[in-house]
Amino acid sequence: MFRINKPTAAAIEEEVAAASSLSPSSPRFMSAETGRITPGLPFLFAHDFSTSTIGRGPAAFTSAKRALAGWTMFDLGWIRVANATAPIAVGQTVAVEARTLGLWTLNLSRIVDVVDTDRCFGFVYATTALHVERGEERFLVEWDPESGEVTYTLEAVSRPQNSLALLGLPVTRGFQHRFARESHERMKAQIES
Repeated sequence: MFRINKPTAAAIEEEVAAASSLSPSSPRFMSAETGRITPGLPFLFAHDFSTSTIGRGPAAFTSAKRALAGWTMFDLGWIRVANATAPIAVGQTVAVEARTLGLWTLNLSRIVDVVDTDRCFGFVYATTALHVERGEERFLVEWDPESGEVTYTLEAVSRPQNSLALLGLPVTRGFQHRFARESHERMKAQIES
């Protein structure tokens, strides 16, 4: 899971293919639309929730949907979706490549729930055994026609799955918080541009 060298395109393709036959490594905790979390999370699972206003009006919502579908929330320099042409669809495998503390990881998840309405667009993905964490993450953009606000919500229930991630739990949690903060900033910047 952790490696010194950046994964090659061939290695990424191979791992995505391997992950396509894997089941999610975590129990289900949430839905894309409601985000309702199962009460009483198992030991070591953390629940993170953040939401921000990223724009106003239907044009901003259309831009937010396009940004989410294009994996913009991961385009942060130190993290990215390695198979960025992957569509937002139930069953789709998502490969997230990250470089932290000089190490590379390729984390494979599967989309397990999608919502796409005239005011709400998003998905939940669940980790596979080829991920350093175990859990689910929800990405959602919503437009409130009354206030005009377009919001971006990021929610995760996770715990370390890899022993190195568990040993470095405070550092791991720090990178999770960094991702959430920068993901909100990136989405807002995308909508404002």
